[in-house]
Amino acid sequence: MDLLSPYLIAIACAWLVAQGLKYVVSGLKNHSFKNSLSQLYLSGNMPSAHSAAVTALLTVIGAKDGVNSAIFGLAALFSAIVMYDAVMVRRSSGEQGKAITEMIKITKSKIDLPRVAKGHTPIEVVAGALVGLTIGFIVILATT
Repeated sequence: MDLLSPYLIAIACAWLVAQGLKYVVSGLKNHSFKNSLSQLYLSGNMPSAHSAAVTALLTVIGAKDGVNSAIFGLAALFSAIVMYDAVMVRRSSGEQGKAITEMIKITKSKIDLPRVAKGHTPIEVVAGALVGLTIGFIVILATT
């Protein structure tokens, strides 16, 4: 497997850029970059790294293999599922997790607090997709 594959480069770069942007956005929002280090590896917040990665891959596949290819269709479906899941499923389970955590605290239960994974708002997913589209085009230009 060629590790210099534009497909893999697009995925890795989009993920890293999106996670880095989460750190910057959180640091600016909270006026503290020190307290935002967790944004480099946690899920949730602006922009969606999942959306960035799948959109970057979709962009490179469209450019390299064509938008009429079977692999582009598969990548489009995969991207749609990932982004739908981020907004609808993961966001919902994150909100439920916060509610459960609050109930445990209010009742002073001895149950360990669960780790609550956050999903994304629609704007976070769109921002991630725009990051991925941009990174995908940069990778295409850099590898042609």
